[in-house]
Amino acid sequence: MIFLCIKKLPFVMNKIYYLASCDTCRKIIKSLPENHNLVFHDIKQDPLTTEELEEMQQLTGSYEALFSKKAQLYKSMDLKNKSLNESDFKKYILEHYTFLSRPVFMIDNKIFIGNTQQNILQVMKALS
Repeated sequence: MIFLCIKKLPFVMNKIYYLASCDTCRKIIKSLPENHNLVFHDIKQDPLTTEELEEMQQLTGSYEALFSKKAQLYKSMDLKNKSLNESDFKKYILEHYTFLSRPVFMIDNKIFIGNTQQNILQVMKALS
């Protein structure tokens, strides 16, 4: 009798975390290649889980890299005048979707954060 042991490789799901009401996100999504195979995750309708945020952090090495200092709440809460650490960044991102820098693409175990032209060019290259 022969037994085969097949190691199951982790399924890589390519995702975009975005905000449907964000004009910039909509513009970027519209420009994606038709065969992009991305799973869409609207962070307002379906808030990030701790596990999803931790997965992003593993790819970036920090929560601060995922944190948007452009968010209106950042200014209204006067967070720029506070000394924030990694656990603070994580807490704020989980508390309110606006603190996640967007869009966030996770493609083939790589992460692309934000809407800079260079970043979006890298996303397009990764998707082609």
